[in-house]
Amino acid sequence: MKELELIGKKAKQAAVQLARATTIEKNDALRRIAQLLLDQQELIINENQKDINNAKQAGVAQAIIDRLALTKQRIVDISTALVNLATLADPIGETLTSWQRPNGLTIKQVAVPIGVVGMIYEARPNVTVDAASLCLKTGNTVVLRGSSSSIHSNKAIVKLMQTALTDSNIPVDSIQLVEDTRRQTAEDMFKLNHYLDVLIPRGSKQLIDNVIAKASVPVLETGAGNCHIYLDHDADVEMALKLIINAKTQRPSVCNAIETVLVHEDWFDQHGLTLINKLLAHQVEIHGDQAATAASTAVIPATEEDWQTEYLDYKLALKTVTSTQQAIDHINLYGTSHSEAIISENPVSVDLFMREVDAACVYHNASTRFTDGFEFGFGAEIGISTQKLHARGPMGLTALTSSKYLILGNGQAKE
Repeated sequence: MKELELIGKKAKQAAVQLARATTIEKNDALRRIAQLLLDQQELIINENQKDINNAKQAGVAQAIIDRLALTKQRIVDISTALVNLATLADPIGETLTSWQRPNGLTIKQVAVPIGVVGMIYEARPNVTVDAASLCLKTGNTVVLRGSSSSIHSNKAIVKLMQTALTDSNIPVDSIQLVEDTRRQTAEDMFKLNHYLDVLIPRGSKQLIDNVIAKASVPVLETGAGNCHIYLDHDADVEMALKLIINAKTQRPSVCNAIETVLVHEDWFDQHGLTLINKLLAHQVEIHGDQAATAASTAVIPATEEDWQTEYLDYKLALKTVTSTQQAIDHINLYGTSHSEAIISENPVSVDLFMREVDAACVYHNASTRFTDGFEFGFGAEIGISTQKLHARGPMGLTALTSSKYLILGNGQAKE
């Protein structure tokens, strides 16, 4: 706990200095980090390989190893995202709204940093850069606590980011890593109220639920992704097949990949076997209802657990429904309020689906794989919020700001 408190104290002190940093200074720091990560990509990959080797020895699924892996191209993408982030408008100091009262007082609401952000996450070392860079741009210091599965990668990345900051006007302690990956240390961090202003968990449902249940620090909740695509009775066949394969197999280990396909029974009667064969051709294991198992012996009978499972793998649940409303009811019962899609040419069905599905992101005729801060034009994301307070959906720069009111007078006194 002493080490955590020291990290927290440094972060709190650095937050005061970072809040004074100009947009030019913050953008310069982001570009310095981007360049150093590129220059030292061999070091990063070598350290990342240690984590991958450990994961393989532990028998971790290949889809999860994919989330852990850093390739040269992924490092280039990370660096490019940092450069792009530096070009985005700085929300800090922006006047959100202003008005004048009858007594002559002028009231302005302006965006300010939150302060110190605690980030607890699993596997993906790219999150280390995303979280640190978004916090830096918004004037927040960050305390990072990744999982043991990515400790070598995270240590290397954080050290490089801190090195880049030594040549900037941004305090080095703006970015810190908790290197102790024991569960107890994480739970101690949940209660670091004196230093942390907010805690953001990113990872499995188990991790997120654990943080919510045990944290006394306010939690900005990100969510697991039990995502669905619903094929309406008139869904274009070519489009439906393309989007389902993309949303399931383009990168199955991420939270915006689909886990269940709901199919109107009329569409299934005509094209269900084609869909099943297309999925099987992409090595997707299908867990289906009675209609699906009757259509193909390759389909495994689904259980209640399948409708609520985030597979993060080449597995998918398949269910037929009699109407758009039944599809909506299924999604609102089993979904995680993350990303949901309808493939349809029927305006009535689309309008009903878009209005009644309870999710942060609802799509029409598009893959759920676009639920991402970069794809939304945010530069990066610190996570995808599935709650309804403060921020919802991909959380970019504005989600990491708070606000305060500035009241300007000329001698007004309360009567």
